Amino acid sequence: MKKLIIAALAVVAVAFAPKTYAQTKMVGGAAMYPTKNIVENAVNSKDHTTLVAAVKAAGLVETLESKGPFTVFAPTNEAFDKLPAGTVETLTKPENKATLTKILTYHVVAGKHSAAELLKKIKAGKGKAELKTVSGGTLTAMAQGKKIYLVDEKGGKSWVTIPDVNQSNGVIHVVNTVLMPN
Repeated sequence: MKKLIIAALAVVAVAFAPKTYAQTKMVGGAAMYPTKNIVENAVNSKDHTTLVAAVKAAGLVETLESKGPFTVFAPTNEAFDKLPAGTVETLTKPENKATLTKILTYHVVAGKHSAAELLKKIKAGKGKAELKTVSGGTLTAMAQGKKIYLVDEKGGKSWVTIPDVNQSNGVIHVVNTVLMPN
């Protein structure tokens, strides 16, 4: 009987545990904790070392550590590798900081927008949802089934490969292509 009571209490404890434990996701081989901010989590992802280096070069660390909330469409290292050879090296030079900042902030939308919310906006927009980015540009979100993709201002397309990576100051949606503003 005692074992049964202990087992029942364990089930109740798990059922009422804070949601944050259930929301922890793995990205780039590392746990992404919803109690940490965007930068604190991103630095641990092996898939986002190029993005982290670019954020540092653009001087955006402090911004992405702030309260937010932000929705970040975070390109992987493979996404950056799709760019023409030398692009990342050129963009991370001090003289190109303004261009790099524009590209990176084009991947950020004010507010916390879950994949479910984005899908609702897409449905309400009859298949499209325009998202105003922090850089002042527009991303167009669309869907195939429950899979979300983004079209940038130059017509490039990027898929959300890992949605809803919750952060203390927003949410990250991992994407497979770097999005480019006009």
